[in-house]
Amino acid sequence: MNYLVRLLNADEIECRVSYINEKGLSLLLYKDARVDQKILDETFGAFGWKRSHQCIDGNLYCTVEVFNKETGEWISKQDVGTTGFTEKEKSQASDSFKRACFNWGIGRELYSAPFIWVSADKTDIQKRDGKFYCSSRFSVKSISYNDNREIVSLTLVNEKGHIVYERITEENTKNGKDEMVISKSQMKSLETELKRTGVTMDEVMDRYNIQKPAQISSELYDRAMRALARTKSAESARTA
Repeated sequence: MNYLVRLLNADEIECRVSYINEKGLSLLLYKDARVDQKILDETFGAFGWKRSHQCIDGNLYCTVEVFNKETGEWISKQDVGTTGFTEKEKSQASDSFKRACFNWGIGRELYSAPFIWVSADKTDIQKRDGKFYCSSRFSVKSISYNDNREIVSLTLVNEKGHIVYERITEENTKNGKDEMVISKSQMKSLETELKRTGVTMDEVMDRYNIQKPAQISSELYDRAMRALARTKSAESARTA
């Protein structure tokens, strides 16, 4: 059985300032434990996985186990957590859980993220007591991946919706507008949802004012999948 987890959606990825000076700041992309729990539920079912913690040589480890229905066995993967500046035990527990989920493939695509630099003219950097601070908040507006589950395009915005960082790799632009923006796996997921609901691709293109499926961006994909998730299946609609 293929237990390959899905890729992260744009609204499931958070941004954190890594380094800041008078010229700008760098950002890191990360996921939180709630996203891990959500994807584990989606992939293995609410009763198909479990977590436990162990203290080994003074370090807190987390073990995430999933149930293999074919063999009737629990398969486990484990990792150790690091300590934050506050709430040491809670910090280690959360970090070890997220790291164990990385071992199951959840969010592993974030390792392919580019170096993200936001120049000072695109954000609000202040200096107090010899240290630089930024009051701006950043979020991922859109993201897309290739078939190797690597990030090929990324757009970040601030709290006002202004773009502060945008990157599209040559892989995503080499064939111009005819190059598929979302990955083949994402398109397959979309087609599965269309089949389930009875919604046509033409209806999707009309709704989002695009001319061809290849123009479906990561943002439009996320919006379409959320809308389809709220739509009854074609079979349910016929029997209602």
